[in-house]
Amino acid sequence: MTPQPLNRASALLALFVSILWGGNVVALKYGLATFPPFWSAFWRMLSACLAVVLWAKLRGIRILPKGGEWGPFMALSAMFTAQISGLNTGTNWTSAAYAVVLLNSHPVFTNLFAHYFDSEDKLTPRRLFGLFLAFAGIVYVATGRPDASLAPHPGWGNSLMIVSANLLAIRVIYTRRLVQSADPERPVIWQMAFSLPVFLALALASEPLTLKVVDWKPIAAILYQGVLIAGFCFMVWTTLLRKHSAANLSMFGFSVPIFGVAMSAVVFHEELQLNLLLGVALVTAGILIVTRKARAPASEARQ
Repeated sequence: MTPQPLNRASALLALFVSILWGGNVVALKYGLATFPPFWSAFWRMLSACLAVVLWAKLRGIRILPKGGEWGPFMALSAMFTAQISGLNTGTNWTSAAYAVVLLNSHPVFTNLFAHYFDSEDKLTPRRLFGLFLAFAGIVYVATGRPDASLAPHPGWGNSLMIVSANLLAIRVIYTRRLVQSADPERPVIWQMAFSLPVFLALALASEPLTLKVVDWKPIAAILYQGVLIAGFCFMVWTTLLRKHSAANLSMFGFSVPIFGVAMSAVVFHEELQLNLLLGVALVTAGILIVTRKARAPASEARQ
């Protein structure tokens, strides 16, 4: 089907999804005050998996992997589990504003790695310039010192967020190959399903479950990440990608760090330091340059 031009309704919907994505790390940071990193990952993936399974069922999409898909899906889940582990632990150690900028620099790494693994996705002088700007922004953010009350171990936390962004970039490239022969819902479901026993085992081993009354707000934060981000946003984005070109939609990715930093400032009253603002400007400018007219996979969802 020939892609349709991006109309106002679709553009507003894509912008709305980008705003929700911007709040993903903020919700994660908020929930971590109650749910430790691995318990947070377990409950989030459980709710997200159920949401995407329901979506696939409603659309009549096969859920069980085909014969040759078990191995690739398990490999994808291994990357996913490592990436989410780094994301949750890193966010626990640094501030939400710093975490959201570093995680959402992943399109920069995706473009860099794709140059070596995708023969149709080579770097150009323009994209190299965008990478330079974004990497400069990453350095500014990674070497910053956020509020100690929000970031107990900022150096380690920022480093883990960069590792998580790299793993997310690798996972995006790997998923691009998988969705050439599989509905995007299936790899998304199984990368989460295979991760559930791992996160549960890690949580039981390192984060003993304590029985206590939990306020509705951290539960809402978990559901925001699972049902809204991995469920609703995934469904909306795949629907938009069936109507419009990935190149037109990918331009909205540059706005995610901006929305995330703004939300962190509101929710956590985080001071927007000069190095953070400069880093945001450079990273978003770099993302805008490197993703312009770039391809994005139908199954790419920010985790």
